Amino acid sequence: MKAAIVGGGVIGGGWAARFLLNGWDVAVFDPAPDAERKIGEVIANARRSLPALYDKSLPPEGRLSFHTDIGDAVANADWVQESVPERLELKHKVLGTLSQLAPQQAIIASSTSGFKPSELNAEGARTIVAHPFNPVYLLPLIELVGDPDRAGRAAGVLRGIGMYPLIVRKEIDAHIADRLLEAVWRESLWIVKDGIATTEEIDEAIRMGFGLRWAQMGLFETYRIAGGEAGMKHFMAQFGPALAWPWTKLMDVPEFTEELVDLIAGQSDAQSGHLSIRELERLRDDNLVGMMRALKKSGSGAGGIICAHEASLTAPPAADLPITGDRQIPQGWTDYNGHMNEAHYLEAGAAATDRFMEMIGADAAYVAGGKSYFTVENHIRYLGELHAGERLTITTQVLAGAGKKMHLFHFLCGQGGTLAATMETLLLHVDLTTRASCLPEPDVAEQLNKFAVEHAGLGLPEGAGRYVGQRA
Repeated sequence: MKAAIVGGGVIGGGWAARFLLNGWDVAVFDPAPDAERKIGEVIANARRSLPALYDKSLPPEGRLSFHTDIGDAVANADWVQESVPERLELKHKVLGTLSQLAPQQAIIASSTSGFKPSELNAEGARTIVAHPFNPVYLLPLIELVGDPDRAGRAAGVLRGIGMYPLIVRKEIDAHIADRLLEAVWRESLWIVKDGIATTEEIDEAIRMGFGLRWAQMGLFETYRIAGGEAGMKHFMAQFGPALAWPWTKLMDVPEFTEELVDLIAGQSDAQSGHLSIRELERLRDDNLVGMMRALKKSGSGAGGIICAHEASLTAPPAADLPITGDRQIPQGWTDYNGHMNEAHYLEAGAAATDRFMEMIGADAAYVAGGKSYFTVENHIRYLGELHAGERLTITTQVLAGAGKKMHLFHFLCGQGGTLAATMETLLLHVDLTTRASCLPEPDVAEQLNKFAVEHAGLGLPEGAGRYVGQRA
């Protein structure tokens, strides 16, 4: 599959990274002399952060190319994404050219944050709106507006690269999300202008309060909880009359005088000017990865999209031993020494055990049926360093699998297959109702025995059966 990116700014670069890291070939057209450098920096940030959302490995990267001829860039493209500046006459020109040059079956989409498809297509273009949010390579939301058939096809493609397509029911200026953001932005400008709060204090009000609630529940679900046991109806009856009070200035915009611009720019520089834009982006990305991984555990909000995308990722080719882990090490797994913290070796090994349980049929459905394996003992050997961004692959050998016991030996390998750690783990099969050990169900016992028989000829791996402090 091939994506053509026309316009290589922050948004275009984010699109390029999202497609590239999901296995698409990406062709970029941008006449700016520094476009390749800028996109390279965006992709470097994406390589550092996007794989950290997942506990499976993303597909192998596609091929990235840069073109000085727009026709070469869009040739044979399946998706064409326009991300040029928000000037309608420029978009008419670019989208008209793309509609002539791109393959007929290609989806042509505009990243516009405000223009409607009827405006974009007024001079004969055939585009839909696919409005993303920065950083495109991390945030899943895409607002789709336009022809239903094209939008429907586009939604399928976007889900395949881990995004959440929201099809807007009717054309509207600025779509949905930016209209909500505009309301907060207008009010914030007045609060700064009137000397009520600084830019930093407004940001603190968002990130220390309702921003955290919105990340997992949005607006209406948050207010439903605020209504207590009586729910949304009670909330609206209690707080609805306040909407008539003259609190906000949503229909009144402060004039962008030089004085106001200097005031806001000065406060913003004082707030975070000690960090470069690249440093701020990496800080933002690390925070987003941490929050989205937390949401992933409950399947809430953006976390649910990651879970669904991860489930669709294809496992790597089979090795001599079953691969029970294949992922990039996230930034949050490293410590003050610069390498992976010892606790995360255990976390990775435990995840490998869970994956092996799934492979023999002791999966979530099996656990819901009242049976599972409980860990009795672990022994980890730390043999080498693992670093953030490095690919971690785990293979598993079954040392024993008879009766109630399951005895596993995990090999944790870093870049190039170098053995970084081993984890030996003993588990007992348990009835979750009685909390007592019991024999596994026949299908699970049969699958476990197959692995045990296959692995018996491999012999005992070096390090198996060791105890703490044992001499080499």
